This record gives sequence, structure tokens and C-alpha cells, in this order.
Amino acid sequence: MDFFWELWEHHRGKLIGAIIGFGIGLLILVFGVIKAIFLVFCAFLGYYIGKHIDKKEGLRDILDKILPPGR
Repeated sequence: MDFFWELWEHHRGKLIGAIIGFGIGLLILVFGVIKAIFLVFCAFLGYYIGKHIDKKEGLRDILDKILPPGR
């Protein structure tokens, strides 16, 4: 168990990058390129909205940042 934490402290970015790369590769193999891109986009959009909700911003403020203003 000590080995894992030492590896995590010295190579955190490499481990996270490898896990994300593996996950995206698996998505492409299972769903295809277009569906995988759509899935990653939806996950990113959910993360973005969740991050702003954690900051106590309202849904209208979040949508104003994402979408262009109306007439």
C-alpha cells in the first residue's frame, strides 16, 4: 500500500492522464468515435454546470455564460 501512495505522489499527472486516456479509448471502442465525443462533451458540460452550482450561482447565470444573450 505504501508503494501506491509513493507512486501517486510522484506521478499523479501521469496516472490521471493514463486513466483518462484508457477511458476515452474504451469509449471509442465500445460506442464509436462520434458517440464517444458526444459522451465526453456531455460529461464536460455536466462538470462545468456542477462547478458553477457549487459556487452558488443560479441556473440563469450559468446559462448566460454558456449561451449567447437573447434579444
